[in-house]
Amino acid sequence: MAQTLTGKTAAITGAASGIGLATTRALLNAGARVVMVDYDKAALDRLTRELGENAIAQVTNLLDAEDCAAMVPQILEKVGQIDILHCNAGTYIGGDLIETDTATIDRMLNLNVNAVMKNVRDVIPHMTERGIGDIVVTSSVAGHMPIQWEPVYSGSKWAITCFVQTMRRQLNKHGIRVGQVSPGPVVSALLADWPEENLRKAKENGALIDPEEVADAVLYMLTRKRTVTIRDMIVLPTNFDI
Repeated sequence: MAQTLTGKTAAITGAASGIGLATTRALLNAGARVVMVDYDKAALDRLTRELGENAIAQVTNLLDAEDCAAMVPQILEKVGQIDILHCNAGTYIGGDLIETDTATIDRMLNLNVNAVMKNVRDVIPHMTERGIGDIVVTSSVAGHMPIQWEPVYSGSKWAITCFVQTMRRQLNKHGIRVGQVSPGPVVSALLADWPEENLRKAKENGALIDPEEVADAVLYMLTRKRTVTIRDMIVLPTNFDI
């Protein structure tokens, strides 16, 4: 049976575009208040004006250690509570490992892995004190199988899969649910880094999904009764051949 999100407050990272924006819209439509976390202040200003008073901007650069550490306290100053944390921000690297420079590897791992772990760590005391909360992480189907054309990205998502599964077991006794959504290829700016041939084939074969499909999965996870945890939901395009 679906539970209401009315009165709930969510914080979503990477909320100014793609899956983060689609999930913001879905949660607002479900009655939640959403703190939109992103480094793009201009986009947040425009979107919060468009989406209304229940959309609140939080400008944070997750790659800056001090900014990242300030995120949860600043959100709590603005809205007083965080019922849902959706760690969605991420980036992508494709191609052979030797084609990638080490600075780009550092940036991706810091955003896809380190920032997620730090954001989750920072929200735990607040959720534990209240005895309730939901943490959802955007992972990938690449976190469940080795994808040979994206070893760094796939490695980051395998790390997140392990993190989510361990944190679920640490936090469930505190009333906090932890799960991940693992989409296949999603129509977003991240696909600009895909190998051109793979992207062409995916487009021709209809092997892409829209961000709204992932947002629907997140909404489903969050609206289950508290005795149910969706640990991982894999959402694939029907024609995705992997």
